[in-house]
Amino acid sequence: MAKGKKIRQMAFYGKGGIGKSTIASNLAAVYAERGLNTMLVGCDPKADCTRNLRGNTDIPTVLDVLREKGVAKLELIELVDGKQIDVDEIVYKGYKGVLCVEAGGPEPAVGCAGRGVIVAIDLLKKMGVYDVFDLDVVIYDVLGDIVCGGFGMPLRRGLADDVFIVTSADYLSIYAANNICKGINRHARRDGSPLGGIVYNVRGAIDDLTLVEEFAQSVGSKVIGAFQATQR
Repeated sequence: MAKGKKIRQMAFYGKGGIGKSTIASNLAAVYAERGLNTMLVGCDPKADCTRNLRGNTDIPTVLDVLREKGVAKLELIELVDGKQIDVDEIVYKGYKGVLCVEAGGPEPAVGCAGRGVIVAIDLLKKMGVYDVFDLDVVIYDVLGDIVCGGFGMPLRRGLADDVFIVTSADYLSIYAANNICKGINRHARRDGSPLGGIVYNVRGAIDDLTLVEEFAQSVGSKVIGAFQATQR
């Protein structure tokens, strides 16, 4: 990475199924088309964020690779220094060279789903991925139904320059968005990541941009983008 260069990092949060992965992957594609070195990190246990960039094919997740290597305790320094894991085992190239990473999740009924986020990002940093690939942009796609310790890590550590919340106008989506805002507000006071804005994406039969704009105003933000139903 060039000396003094600052990587633009952003995180997309939202209720499961709200369309944040589609938005995040398309945004990554646009940045790559503009010649920027871009990485998309999927932070959802479903591990399907990067599929759009790789011809609808899955990639091994960070936690899957660690399990396959028989790593009982995730000691990242030993993993990196001991050369037990290579970059190309967890980082794959997609559309226009976008680097694709999927954090993954725990085995069923074992551990915290958000643990993969912490492990994946720490491992990427220990391996020097951000510097080796001279990244310009990093996008994190994060599950936002429950902002637990793992999923809340990008907020807590101030990892992203901005957090964007994707929501529709339905109650559960707004409820999840409001909870995410509470997490942002809590950690922003301690150098956490700030709220960059609300992205409105219609899901289902309800299309009410005004309602979402009112919500955005109530949390001191604004709607920065809207994907509304196609008029017929």
